[in-house]
Amino acid sequence: MADIGELVAALPDKSLLLLDDDAPLRTRLGRALEQRGFEVTLCASVAEAMTTLKSNAPAHAVLDMRLEDGSGLKVVEAVRDARADAKVIMLTGYGNIATAVAAVKAGVVDYLSKPADADDVARALLAAKDAAPAPPENPMSADRVRWEHIQRVYEMCGHNVSETARRLNMHRRTLQRILAKRAPR
Repeated sequence: MADIGELVAALPDKSLLLLDDDAPLRTRLGRALEQRGFEVTLCASVAEAMTTLKSNAPAHAVLDMRLEDGSGLKVVEAVRDARADAKVIMLTGYGNIATAVAAVKAGVVDYLSKPADADDVARALLAAKDAAPAPPENPMSADRVRWEHIQRVYEMCGHNVSETARRLNMHRRTLQRILAKRAPR
């Protein structure tokens, strides 16, 4: 298979909208996609993305599902209205079947879990319309998936250990020990 950079260079329109409210992830993924040849526009909120779409209809979009000011599904519809041929990828840290189905019905071509690798995102954007996505080359371990889930719930609870422990149905001290350790590989 050809190099991702070469495939992106062959695209007639390399414009890409990246919407995520997680600033470090947005910056890192945006930079990585620029290095692969995409012309990236970064947005931090649904409102900012809607404003950007009025002036610039991108050929590609990578959108977060859950944002502080709304759902990425709303932006999928706006991208489709602005440019019907745009390829849209949905990123989510809260994957479930219902949201995946809703995203696909809205016109998303792929649905990736966070943290997504830039190469996986680029491959999904470059995949042929009817091609089945290849399985990830190095999927996260079960320990890493568990750790990521705990971190998301911890952030949703405003870094409140007691509330996080209650929602995860685990003892507070056990949660504190998990949070004190480094992330598993």
